[in-house]
Amino acid sequence: MTVPLWSVVVPAKRLAVAKTRLQPLTGRPGADHAALVLALLADTVAAAVACPRVGSVVVVTDEPVAADLVRGLGARTVADEPDRGLNPALEHGARQADGPAVAALSSDLPALRPAELAAALAAAEARPRCFVADAQGTGTTLLTAYGEALRPRFGRGSARAHLDDGAVPLTGDWPGLLRDVDTPDDLRAALDLGAGRRTAELVSTSPILAIHLRAAR
Repeated sequence: MTVPLWSVVVPAKRLAVAKTRLQPLTGRPGADHAALVLALLADTVAAAVACPRVGSVVVVTDEPVAADLVRGLGARTVADEPDRGLNPALEHGARQADGPAVAALSSDLPALRPAELAAALAAAEARPRCFVADAQGTGTTLLTAYGEALRPRFGRGSARAHLDDGAVPLTGDWPGLLRDVDTPDDLRAALDLGAGRRTAELVSTSPILAIHLRAAR
């Protein structure tokens, strides 16, 4: 039996508007915040590229710095030609994907392990469309489509939206896949799980991040 290789689509916003709820950790928008956003993206993409069930990673972005970063990790990039928000960007990326097995992956999963993603994608092969809810159970970190349109419904309450649209929920032992990072508490939880090299190094070498992470405990 041939194991399908998945095309994984990752959206990456422009740095000026990405992860605004993490700005309290860096004190202000600017270089420190951009470095954190890029570290989260890099660790996510690196895990996806290293996953044995992934054939290609497509990052949809209009941010030149992010595009250069992920290409260096082995992903390819496409511009966000629709420029109409997250779901149109993912649909556009899915149209650029290779083969019938396509997955949309959140860009802020620094504790993701390649083996976790492989296990989730293996589970998704049994159904036309599946999703993995985040740690809170309301959002979505992974949406898969096998031989069907992706039909992303990301945004507030996306887990319910994907369920209502016919996608099958998946559960398994993949804590890093569930732990997206939207808030300082999320980042601390990802660090406790064991964040990827870039996020861990940034936190360990940034006095501003260290101060704010300790102060918020």
